[in-house]
Amino acid sequence: MFSKKYRLSSWATAGIPLVAAGVYAIWHDEKLIYCGMSGRQIEKNLHKSKFGLITRIKSHASGRLSGDQFCVYVANRLVIPNLKQSDLPRFATGEIKLDTLTKEYISKNLEFQYIVVESSEEAYRLESKARSGVTFGQSPLLNPL
Repeated sequence: MFSKKYRLSSWATAGIPLVAAGVYAIWHDEKLIYCGMSGRQIEKNLHKSKFGLITRIKSHASGRLSGDQFCVYVANRLVIPNLKQSDLPRFATGEIKLDTLTKEYISKNLEFQYIVVESSEEAYRLESKARSGVTFGQSPLLNPL
């Protein structure tokens, strides 16, 4: 049903269609971290050059907190709790940035898998099953239902 797992840092070689609705799961080893869907209103956006699943996965892989709730969750729950006291002054000087640390964490630790679906409605249904623990036998750490 779902694809094999790919490193988030290798999203561009995962064979994701350029325009597609779908559901994805993000993993840290065998721990389910996050489940989501993309391609709302896919039916009205088939004419675009890139839309849906590929743009969402690319955004998540970027580590940029602005406009990406997944990256905010990763920063808040997985990156910040592991900072050292000595890191804090380095933020003030601009030597390190939370976006950079988040991208490094994602690149080093996280994998994803996906499934392409025909409609937004189907994507919503599958995402709910994944987030509630039905699909993978566990609920995601960052966005359970």
